[in-house]
Amino acid sequence: MRIDLVVALPDAAHSALGASICRRAGGRVEVRVHALRDFAADRQIDDYPYGGGGGMVLKPEPIFCCLDALRGEGPVDDVIFLSPDGERLTQEVANELSLCRRLVLVAGHYKGIDERVRKAAVTREISIGDFVLSSGELAAVILADAVVRLVPGVLGDASSALSDSFQDGLLGAPVYTRPASLRGMAVPDVLLSGDHGRIAAWREAERISRTARRRPDLLSNSQQPQPQA
Repeated sequence: MRIDLVVALPDAAHSALGASICRRAGGRVEVRVHALRDFAADRQIDDYPYGGGGGMVLKPEPIFCCLDALRGEGPVDDVIFLSPDGERLTQEVANELSLCRRLVLVAGHYKGIDERVRKAAVTREISIGDFVLSSGELAAVILADAVVRLVPGVLGDASSALSDSFQDGLLGAPVYTRPASLRGMAVPDVLLSGDHGRIAAWREAERISRTARRRPDLLSNSQQPQPQA
């Protein structure tokens, strides 16, 4: 798999990538960062918006030139623009994107990108949440990280991603490790029992109960809280 990040501030992307799962995905996923200034004839990548108003807008020419160059290197499954008005990033979306061979992520900056790029070159728009970041590079790295960790062989434990929160629409169960007792708080007996059937049932009940309390919007009509085992 290959993921290309098209960004205004490459240092911000490199810094965030260095702390993410993408850093150790080499051999299975190739992540490349492309600085827009390298595709601007005069090195200028932003300008004032037509019609007035505050802020700056990323110019269309550098983005088009960069995307043209990337497409010239081979097929691209999706050109994704990280945008507040895009579809919400969910685990289901991350699962879908992890099956792609090549993604191009365009990071917004300032007041956004020229609308002509969105109409002519972007194939999908994704939002990581209902809030505003000062750097679209961070949003692009978050999306890349969510996708890369699902690629087989990236995580040391192949089953880890399958038990993540949201993977099946529920939050994760509580987790414990050694010591078994600390500051008057004990690990639930069922987790120390060695009975894998009881443990699985306890975890499922806890997942449903926790989701009902904290994120009831995730529960389907068929999933109702069960009593603790």
